[in-house]
Amino acid sequence: MDDVANAPAPSSDGPGGPDQSGRREFLKATAIASAAGAGLLALRPRDLFARMGLQDPAAAAALEAYVFGYPLVTLEHTRRVVTNVAAAGSLHAPVNQLSLARSYPDASFTAVTAPNADTLYCSAFLDLTREPMVLSLPGMGDRYFLFPMLDGYTNVFQVPGKRTTGDKPQVYAITGPGWKGTLPAGVTEYKAPTSMVWILGRVYCTGTPEDYKAVHALQDKFQLVPLSAYGKPYTPPAGKVDPKIDTRTAVRDQVTALSAREYFRELCELMKTNPPAAADAPVVGRMAALGVEPGKFDEKKFDKAVPAAVQAALPKQALGAIMENMKKIVVPKNGWTAVTQNIGVYGTHYLDRATVTAIGLGANRPQDAIYPTSETDPSGKPYSGANKYVLHFDKGMTPPVDGFWSLTMYNAEYFFVANPLNRYTLSPRNALKYNADGSLDLYIQAQNPGKDKESNWLPAPPGKFVLMMRLYWPKEKPPSILDGTWSAPPVKQV
Repeated sequence: MDDVANAPAPSSDGPGGPDQSGRREFLKATAIASAAGAGLLALRPRDLFARMGLQDPAAAAALEAYVFGYPLVTLEHTRRVVTNVAAAGSLHAPVNQLSLARSYPDASFTAVTAPNADTLYCSAFLDLTREPMVLSLPGMGDRYFLFPMLDGYTNVFQVPGKRTTGDKPQVYAITGPGWKGTLPAGVTEYKAPTSMVWILGRVYCTGTPEDYKAVHALQDKFQLVPLSAYGKPYTPPAGKVDPKIDTRTAVRDQVTALSAREYFRELCELMKTNPPAAADAPVVGRMAALGVEPGKFDEKKFDKAVPAAVQAALPKQALGAIMENMKKIVVPKNGWTAVTQNIGVYGTHYLDRATVTAIGLGANRPQDAIYPTSETDPSGKPYSGANKYVLHFDKGMTPPVDGFWSLTMYNAEYFFVANPLNRYTLSPRNALKYNADGSLDLYIQAQNPGKDKESNWLPAPPGKFVLMMRLYWPKEKPPSILDGTWSAPPVKQV
């Protein structure tokens, strides 16, 4: 998964998250996806509610409706926080404006869990109710990049980038539901299913001064303008800061704190401009029976269908169902777990969608990025800097990717580890030394292994630590992590 603190800006990699604790829960249970070929638990109301002891049809119907709308309500609250600024910064920007990360954090950075030192972020929340927005990207040369676009329900509906659209200059008009019109020559239309869209772009950067300069030159050419301003001089307006918006409380806590009435009132209003998909018709019909419809919340009908006691328990029960789904994990392989299925495009798997929203908002499609994560060795013993470890790849068995791969070190709280080399990741860009037989050893320990091995050293803290691989654009033909024909080798204690 690709890849948030109390203010839910995108995470530094992997999915963003509504809050720190949720992000950690996701990273500690990365195997919410199953082994190759099997998907996450789809929403089966009868089975799910029976497990939770909910035999009451009213409670079951209300819970189904709540789970269905959870991504839309959560993304809206995230949008409010991220865009509640007067001008664009590195993690926040007004609506319809780009925010650009210009450098990687160091070990003093603790605002976002699981930061990365592989890609620089570009983020924007779009409001397409008035007119389309036009995104222009320059020619990227041989540089890896991707710009996934999420609809209001967190489905990745388009992913322009090196994998999908190549590295030539590209211009896209992101149009909202029901928009009809003519676009200028050379502009490709991306029809968004909803009026709210989240663009969460990533651009590879080595982190050297020279490469920062090169990436900044590309970032300076990114443009996001209304269709009416395309091809004309344009200065984005200043954002309006609303002091009533809570920017301190974690988004997940904000959503859970809503009463059932408040929650469904928001959901109905949001569905007016963010319509459910055609495939959602069955659940939308059941929601209408509760008085929950796009643009209309019938409180009298809702109160009659859903008793007060059920309403009062609903938020916590829904979060309980979401976290119960998260526990449907497989036994880690070689001490690693990795999400490989049913991420980014969910169809009618509503519980999957809500689960990823709660613990990994902003997830990529697995074809774009997968994040094997490990907290323990294959025997289940937590990693410790008091020991020395080696990650060994046989010849030709380094992570199979068409983009790039890396190995990142975190302490027990999923933050970077301070070290004399200021090295937080290992990857081929570190000029790794291979063994005579073509195999590769990475040395994971607190002490420097010596000058002859330093290029392959990932410094560890004295205490517990966590390892995360990043596999961008994993190969689809075997050996591949996507189909289970490749898996990360075990990290062995020396």
